Amino acid sequence: MEKNNLSTVLVTGAAGFIGYHMSKLILGDGIRTVGFDNLNDYYDVNLKQSRLDILQQYDNFEFIKGDLTDKQTLGELFTRFKPQVVVHLAAQAGVRYSIENPLAYIDSNILGFVNILEACRSNQTGHLIFASSSSVYGNLNNTPFTVGDNVNLPISLYAATKTSNELMAHTYSHLYDIPVTGLRFFTVYGEYGRPDMAYFSFAEKIMNNKPIRVFNNGDLYRDFTYIDDITAVIRRMLSSPPKTGATGGTTAKFKVYNIGGGQSENLLYFIEVLENVLGKKSIKEFCPMQPGDVYKTFADTKDLETDFGIVPKIRIEEGLKRFANWYKEYRKGR
Repeated sequence: MEKNNLSTVLVTGAAGFIGYHMSKLILGDGIRTVGFDNLNDYYDVNLKQSRLDILQQYDNFEFIKGDLTDKQTLGELFTRFKPQVVVHLAAQAGVRYSIENPLAYIDSNILGFVNILEACRSNQTGHLIFASSSSVYGNLNNTPFTVGDNVNLPISLYAATKTSNELMAHTYSHLYDIPVTGLRFFTVYGEYGRPDMAYFSFAEKIMNNKPIRVFNNGDLYRDFTYIDDITAVIRRMLSSPPKTGATGGTTAKFKVYNIGGGQSENLLYFIEVLENVLGKKSIKEFCPMQPGDVYKTFADTKDLETDFGIVPKIRIEEGLKRFANWYKEYRKGR
């Protein structure tokens, strides 16, 4: 399938950070986009609604409010719209929150994911693309992380659910011939982002003269990925489902990719760049390592370059500048 031949794409989590940007991009391509989201209150619902308000300005967008655990609603949605491609981005996010509220992750990330797989199976969906996470790598010492690394030692329940998603997706691909692509996102940031993410909460605290908590005394490294690099990759993948045997050692139409910026940045440097683009210094409160946190993330994206000719290219100096420009306007409107 070529991109222009896609009649309908379903984006779950459409009012979320990545789901909003993904929907907006393909709506601009003229693709009929069905958004699905439960608009939960994990973070500010007004921010989710503001994203949704922008998407609803497009004539080729339709929104269905519902929950992943509601198998009947999902089934009716698939029967009604018959999406050729499903971009499954809805999930209960957050490593730290999974320590406080583990059952939310079982409901959304396990039961909800099985319901998506079942709907794809029942409707012979042409391609399922789903969000995994760099957290599946846990505290592996060898970097950069490659998709062939052992991911059987997660250190948070959130990571465990994402590893489970990959295993379940491979099984469904093998048993029911569903083409499936899994994407291990590495610390995504940008405009209209999630307020619980460090860069957003840091910006809030810096601008409000409140201290920011710097874990492990700043000795942490992250592969930050700007949102436009993420959506550009997914857009390219829409009409390119994996072929049989795409992953060595299996006959399934299944493949997992890392999507990262290709550079592991020190947390203190990241804060310095954020301070520069906001035009204000932070008040730092140095703290020990948090349970469930990993020391370093760093993506090997060679498969992405080989298969799609794409290399995430926006560095944090530019990406945080774009975020800061948006954030200052967003802050004025509240």
